[in-house]
Order: sequence, then structure tokens, then C-alpha cells
Amino acid sequence: MNERVAIRHIFISPGHNFFGRYGEPAGGHPARDVPAVRCRAGWGLEGDRFYGYRPDYKGQVTFFAWETFLAAREQFGVPALSPGAFRRNVVVEGVDLNALIDRRFALGGVEFEGVVESRPCYWMDSVVAPGAEEWLKGRGGLRAKVVTDGELRIGPVELGPSQEVS
Repeated sequence: MNERVAIRHIFISPGHNFFGRYGEPAGGHPARDVPAVRCRAGWGLEGDRFYGYRPDYKGQVTFFAWETFLAAREQFGVPALSPGAFRRNVVVEGVDLNALIDRRFALGGVEFEGVVESRPCYWMDSVVAPGAEEWLKGRGGLRAKVVTDGELRIGPVELGPSQEVS
């Protein structure tokens, strides 16, 4: 059975601000909020910093829950916080992302394989607020592989049934 969910934002960035920069200043690459993105099986999201990063990379795309974003704004008293601050690609509403770990699922007709939680890093304390890294543990989002080619668009989409990855 398919569920109706919503893609609230899609972010791509041409470069890394935090990945591989431990102990260094953050980079200055903006996370561009786009209305749609082309997903390529085994490669990731066209135009994003992890596109074609390395074969079988578990973070070809990252997902983040809209509900977690809203809760973070409330928890830390930062009403101007942007969902792009979390540096996740696809912000979805109505999806239990942790339930998709080790599962294959379809979102908007594109198939993905949920691999692992997108764990928060120490940078979250800088870009959100002190304590954000700890608060986000267990709700940092989902790292996934792109299984089929297709396009994701902002708006309501179907979340297809998931199946365990063997």
C-alpha cells in the first residue's frame, strides 16, 4: 500500500562545507533549494557534492524529516533557522526515516535503499545551536543509495511500500 507524503525541500550543493573539514573552518558552498532534481542510479543527485563520489557510496542522497526541522526550531528557539542548515538533500514530511534503514523503498517513483542514519556531527552545534548535535542523535535523517533513475519534485508524492534489503 502506498502512502501520500510530501517533499518540502530539495537541496543540492556543489561543494562540501563540513565533510572532511574537521578542525578547519566551514566551507562557503550554499545549499541551493531547487524545485526538482534528477536522481541517477548508483551516482546520486545531479549537481550535488556527492554525485559520483565513489562506487556504492551509502550517502548518495540524504533525507531529513520536516517534523524534526520544526521541532529543532522550537527546541532551540531559532525561528529563522532554515532547513538547509542541516545539509540534507531531501526534506520530507510524513515519513518515519529510521524505519527505512536496511529497506528498499520508492519515493515519487524513484527507488532508494536506506542504508544508515545520517548521524549529526559537531558542526550542528554551530549551525543550529549549542546542544543540537546531541539532540539530533537518532533523528539526524537517512543516508541512502539511489537504485533507479528518476526525478524528485517538491510537493505531494507517493511513498511506495518498503522491503527489507537482503
